[in-house]
Amino acid sequence: MGREASCTARVGTETAEDATALLESTTVVLRGEIKRKWDIAALQNLRVDGEALKFDVADEAVALVLGEKEAPKWLKKLQTPPPTLAAKLGVSAENPALLIGPTVGPLDPALAEALAGGITTNVREARMLVAVLSKASELPRMAEFHADMICKTVWVVHPKGPDASPSDAEVRTAMRGWGYVDNKSSAVSDRLTATRYVLTQPPAKKRVRNR
Repeated sequence: MGREASCTARVGTETAEDATALLESTTVVLRGEIKRKWDIAALQNLRVDGEALKFDVADEAVALVLGEKEAPKWLKKLQTPPPTLAAKLGVSAENPALLIGPTVGPLDPALAEALAGGITTNVREARMLVAVLSKASELPRMAEFHADMICKTVWVVHPKGPDASPSDAEVRTAMRGWGYVDNKSSAVSDRLTATRYVLTQPPAKKRVRNR
């Protein structure tokens, strides 16, 4: 969600005149003299009262004085359900994906759920390729597979973290070298991340000199 504001914060019996509130994708974070981190799903009785966003959580009454304009914006964000993984990927019955991988282990449950309503095995019907990679050596195979498809979009799903293989850098370097541009990313689960690549031009062919 990505909002940040300086505010007066009242949490239970505590008050901080110069607090910083952050609205993140799944949490509200309070920094400064009062430090808290609340799961959005746990917030109860969300409402705006004057310039304050108010809610109850963990037996505490909370008031964040965000301002007359900002408080309603935070309330709207908090009350709007986050998009599903399927929505983030753009997968649906009308916009089906073809899946390849993983070659190691079962399909991640979160990804399986996201693809459940929009999967196809027909390369001509697929609007995108979802490729779950378990190692860097699978990148060329994925690119070769996609070359035979009509769609230009590939979601590359791979492990995340400093020791991930393939890493973000490995995927990006390879895909850009093959004429792809990355334009969106999404967390899949605690273990996996996904980046959307679109083929904008075929990879340059090597020139062969006649002798």
